[in-house]
Amino acid sequence: MTNTSGYCAEPFGGVRQELENQLASGAELGASVCVTVDGEPVVDLWGGHLDEDRTDPWQRDTLVNVFSISKTMTALCALLLVERGELDVYEKVAHYWPEFGANGKGDIEIRHILGHTSGVSGWQPPIELTDIYDARAAAERLAAQPPWWEPGTASGYHALNYGHLVGEVVHRVTGRSLGRFFAEELAGPLGADFHIGTGPEHRPRIAPLIPPPALQFDMSALDQDSILVKTLTNPLLDVAETATAGWQEAEIGAVNGHGNARSVARVQSVVSCGGTLDGRKLLSDKTIDLIFEQQSDGVDQALLAPLRFGIGYGLPHRQTAPAVPEGRVCWWAGYGGAIVVNDLDHRLTFAYTMNKMEPGIMGSARADAYLRATYAAVREVAA
Repeated sequence: MTNTSGYCAEPFGGVRQELENQLASGAELGASVCVTVDGEPVVDLWGGHLDEDRTDPWQRDTLVNVFSISKTMTALCALLLVERGELDVYEKVAHYWPEFGANGKGDIEIRHILGHTSGVSGWQPPIELTDIYDARAAAERLAAQPPWWEPGTASGYHALNYGHLVGEVVHRVTGRSLGRFFAEELAGPLGADFHIGTGPEHRPRIAPLIPPPALQFDMSALDQDSILVKTLTNPLLDVAETATAGWQEAEIGAVNGHGNARSVARVQSVVSCGGTLDGRKLLSDKTIDLIFEQQSDGVDQALLAPLRFGIGYGLPHRQTAPAVPEGRVCWWAGYGGAIVVNDLDHRLTFAYTMNKMEPGIMGSARADAYLRATYAAVREVAA
C-alpha cells in the first residue's frame, strides 16, 4: 500500500520509492518532495504524518518551518530589486541604510551581506531569541555594532540575522517589510503558498517540528568570544519556540519561512528557468549571473565547514554537499534537513521539506537520497 500522495512522472518513480521507503522505515515522519523542470512539476509528492503518534496525516497543503531555505527567498527579493535598478550589489549598505555605516562598517557592500562575508554574522551579546522577532529593532542593533572580521575576506554564516540585514535594506529601498515585499512581489504573483511572517489563519496547517537528538559536546569549553559561539548561540535557536505564534508571525527572513516543497520549488524555479516563469520575466541573465559570482571559498568562520558562496546562494561543494551536482547550480539547506537546489543546466529545481529533523545545518542523509534519485532520473531521460 502506498503511503504517499501526489504526482510523479514516469522517469522519476525512484523518488517516490525513496520517499515511501523512508516513511516506511520510520526515518521520515512527514515530508514533501517537489521537482520542477521548465517550471512545471514532474514530482509533487507528500506523505507521512504531522504527529509522532501518526494519527494526523500530512496533507497537500501542510506547511512547515523550513529554516534557512528562507534565506533563498530573502535573496530573491534583493535580486528582484537589483533587476529593477533599485539596488546595486556593489554599492555600500550604508548608501541605502546610513546608520549601518557606524563602527567601521562604512565599506560593507550589499554583496557582502548577501554572500555571508560582511563580518556581521550575529548580534553583540547579550540578546534573547524573542528580541529578534521585532525585525527593525533587531536591525538597529546590528547597525550599531562593529564587524567581527574584515568584511569581504571570508564567510561567516549569517545564521539568524541574514533576513534582518537584507530585510532592512529592502525596507529602506521600498518602504515595505521583507515579508510584505515577498508576498506582494513573489509569492502572490507566482501563486506560491510560502510565507515570511505566517498569519494566524495558516496556523492549523503548520506541522510541528520534531527536533534532532541533542549534540553531545560542551559549548562552555569553546571560546565564548569566537565567531562560532557568538553567531550560533547568541541567541540560541530553540526548536520548541517555532511552535509559538510569536515565532511564526514574526518576519525572520533567515530562518522562519513556512512553506512546503511545492511552494519552495515554485518560487525558486524562477532561478532555474533563467529568470522567466510562465512567460513573466522577473530576472535577466545579467542578474542571474550575479548568483554565480563567487564571494568566498573556504572554511566558514561560523560553521567551521568548507563552503562556497555566491551572491545569495551556496555554490556546489563536493565535501560539504556531495549530492549537489557541479555545474551552473545554486542551493541552500535548512537546519534539520530541508533543501532546495536550482540547476540551470537542466532547468530543474528540487525541493524537500520535512518535520522530523536530522542533526546538522546543511542537508541530511534523507535529502541526499531524494536528490540522488532525482538525478538518476535526469540521467535516464538524457540517455
